[in-house]
Amino acid sequence: MNIYLQGLTMGLAYVAPIGLQNLFVINSALTQKRSRVYLTALIVILWDVSLGVSCFLGAGALMQALPWLQKVILGLGSLIVIWIGIGLLRSKASLEGGKDVNVPVWKLFTTAFVVTWFNPQAIIDGTMMLGAFRASLPTGGDLPFIFGFGSASVIWFLTLSTIVSLLGSKFNEKALNIINKVCGGVIIFYGCKLIWNFVQLMGWVK
Repeated sequence: MNIYLQGLTMGLAYVAPIGLQNLFVINSALTQKRSRVYLTALIVILWDVSLGVSCFLGAGALMQALPWLQKVILGLGSLIVIWIGIGLLRSKASLEGGKDVNVPVWKLFTTAFVVTWFNPQAIIDGTMMLGAFRASLPTGGDLPFIFGFGSASVIWFLTLSTIVSLLGSKFNEKALNIINKVCGGVIIFYGCKLIWNFVQLMGWVK
């Protein structure tokens, strides 16, 4: 039970600061029907747990064995993060358009995959943190830790979706556009910071 709680606590600390996933779920909860909101949350949970398990089971070791892979993920991922931010700045949020139930499920899967697996900071942070935790676990502790970590993702995203969905009636299109602009600016800043980290990693500046 202690190991499960350790995984749960670690999972909440890991998933809460990941801005892209949270913004994706929040925007869905603000603009889509309740059934699609929870479907979106469940898809994000799927990719989030898969990323965490991958990090836990050895992505960190892979990056250590192949240093160039970390550079590729950081360089390419930073550009993708900036592109997502620019998209938010250029977008015009619409309460009516966001309620379109004909949005294909495959698009939800692919978009959630991008905001999860193409977030280089999440991958790097996940490999470092979860790798360190795995090394400290006693024999047989892997499974309860993974269950705890997965539970954190389920609790976080379903709770976030429910709260935002219930308060969504207080938001209008002007507020949504302001949120998009603010979030877009924050994400672009985050992407620029990642580019700077990439430049430092490449040794182009001292």
